[in-house]
Amino acid sequence: MLPRIAVMGRPNVGKSTLFNRLAGRRIAIVDDTPGVTRDRKETIARIAGRDVLLIDTAGLEEAAPDTIPGRMRASSEAALRAADLVLFVVDVRTGLTPADRSFAQWLRRHGKPVLLLANKAEGREGAARALEAYELGLGAPLLVSAEHGDGMGELHDEIREALPPEPAEEEEDVADENRPLRLSIVGRPNAGKSTLLNALLGEERMITGPEPGLTRDSVAVGWTDETGKPVRLVDTAGLRRRARITEALEQMSTAATIAALKECEVAVLVVDAVQGMDEQDLRIARLAEREGRAVVIAFNKWDAVEDRNAARRRLEDVLTASLAQLKGVFVVPLSAATGRGVERLMPTVREAYELWNRRVPTGALNRWFEAALERHAPPLVNGKRLKLRYATMPKARPPTLAIFGTRAEQMPEDYRRYLVNSFREAFDMPGVPVRVNARGTDNPYAEAED
Repeated sequence: MLPRIAVMGRPNVGKSTLFNRLAGRRIAIVDDTPGVTRDRKETIARIAGRDVLLIDTAGLEEAAPDTIPGRMRASSEAALRAADLVLFVVDVRTGLTPADRSFAQWLRRHGKPVLLLANKAEGREGAARALEAYELGLGAPLLVSAEHGDGMGELHDEIREALPPEPAEEEEDVADENRPLRLSIVGRPNAGKSTLLNALLGEERMITGPEPGLTRDSVAVGWTDETGKPVRLVDTAGLRRRARITEALEQMSTAATIAALKECEVAVLVVDAVQGMDEQDLRIARLAEREGRAVVIAFNKWDAVEDRNAARRRLEDVLTASLAQLKGVFVVPLSAATGRGVERLMPTVREAYELWNRRVPTGALNRWFEAALERHAPPLVNGKRLKLRYATMPKARPPTLAIFGTRAEQMPEDYRRYLVNSFREAFDMPGVPVRVNARGTDNPYAEAED
């Protein structure tokens, strides 16, 4: 198991900037607004010559347990209990605050190894200001600037000394076939995305509540499902209509969500079953389809729906009329809050993934293609009929068809849709994005025909 390093401190001292610096890439959203990080973020990083699990935590605040800051603190406390080393960050520009002193005392009580980092200590005044941090009783402060990279070499050396010794034999790398399934949970604000992630994990990993917009960044969590296979779960910020996104912080949250959607293999679209599927849900589903992701709809809050037959009919009507490009998409009614139906989600996700990753042999593909052309002949384009000759499947993830023939590149969109729907039905691949690349071939007798 990798050693765990938790980055902790009060809000706005530069924890996420330090997290990104140590990780070697931008993972956590950084903004001047206090409290941007609300949930723990984890990543595997190479620090001091060792692979470690680096954890960014929410800012520590004194607050009642039922408030958002109180729930943030509970999440940070869970990270502390599992940590092998804590990086406690203070801001030398603002100086020590009562909260810094209170949380330093709190850390001492837990007895975890702690490195005290005096952040924002760039320039000649940084060293003088950092002297104040000695009074916290956590040893000599390390002067760093997470923004500019100052002091990172010394920090790596101190981390090397503070970590538990390496095991005699390192575990071998995980085989490629055991690579985690990349799964993103997406949807509108307050649809229940974080509650669903917590239900899958069986713990309060994400901060949840009735307040919309609690999740501000994409948060990745490693997990092993009931089959024993690894999954990389990503909870994302809710996506609103672009016209309603005005704040820079929300723009960054939206960008992080779209990036997570592009990197995943299966997207679980969480829809509020009480409100039904609206235009924004459809936009998110279309975005996932355009990115070529497999899609599963989690019809959440199913326990609160009074007329379930009517709700199913309304959903089917919307999907048929407005999401034809994902015809037959899997729908799992569930209640993330109570856990009912959640056990059906991952088997459905695995089924969608297998279809998304499936290849069709060339022989079977061309037998289908010939039959499809016989049932519905290619149309005329500019008075000339398209001559489609054969099809191949150069790639899966998602299934992609390459169709060759004279003037194939002029194939109308409605005929493409016909081929896609026929392909789905012939090979039982509902709800999977299917790409069609039409490639024209030169006709040596074209001039003679003219």
